[in-house]
Amino acid sequence: MNDIIIAILRSGTPLIYVTLAGVIAQRAGVWNLGLEGLMIIGACATILGIMLTHSFILAILIAILLCVAASILLWFVIEKLKANPIIAGLGLTGLGVGGTALAVESIFGSQGMVTAPFGVPKLGPAFGPYGVLSIFVAAMPFVVSAMWLLLRRSRFGLQLTASGEHPFAARSVGIQPQRMRLLALSIGGALCAIGGAELAAGSLQFFAQGMTAGRGFMAFAAVIFGAAHPVGATLAALFFAIAGALGIRAQLMFGDKVPHDLLQALPYLATVFGVWLSGRLSGSKTAGSFGELKDQ
Repeated sequence: MNDIIIAILRSGTPLIYVTLAGVIAQRAGVWNLGLEGLMIIGACATILGIMLTHSFILAILIAILLCVAASILLWFVIEKLKANPIIAGLGLTGLGVGGTALAVESIFGSQGMVTAPFGVPKLGPAFGPYGVLSIFVAAMPFVVSAMWLLLRRSRFGLQLTASGEHPFAARSVGIQPQRMRLLALSIGGALCAIGGAELAAGSLQFFAQGMTAGRGFMAFAAVIFGAAHPVGATLAALFFAIAGALGIRAQLMFGDKVPHDLLQALPYLATVFGVWLSGRLSGSKTAGSFGELKDQ
């Protein structure tokens, strides 16, 4: 049982951090499809930072700075150049995937796997079987709680929501929606850096091309499934992580009896199911509201 919980936490924690980045961006009125690119930038920067500086703190700071810079670039393209947010987000994902491959090849002369001598600090033997988990896993529940308080119980959260839902009304009371979106995307960039760092250096301690494997898009789906609520989106991300952990467990239990490709596709099938269910639920609510208006 402990092994399953550890597997769920390991696979779910990076996804949750990136999901929270998508939640805060959506609250500001930006559907951030650049989460995949930001996550792989954070993963690559963390591993390369550890190798080049031999310091985890410096490595995570480098990852955060790069992801925040990429998020500011996304904000500039959307707000100043008036680009379509969906296209700009996909462009950022392409930039992240291609840029990390170019960086690895430029430094090491090849695009192979890069291994770091150490990773994210672990909790240690004092936590028993859970001591193998990283400090980012331990901090995850507190980060989710802090995000809930920030978005649902603070003045900043109210201003952010107003900027995303009613930007013209927000301007009339002195709120600057562009500035709020910049802050939201910057915070999201830092969260994506942590998610990427946990993915690459939490338990694996290496970086390889394509290692995010669509997790940024899964996080985007979790934002939709969880209705852009910090807790709801976190539970949706955990649902996808449980599907992935069960797929790995099934491979160990059934061996060659079940096709490996089918088991590996479980988290992606769960993502499709979650988006479909979210669409059905939101569609039924819309239909109900329309029926009430007709009755009136």
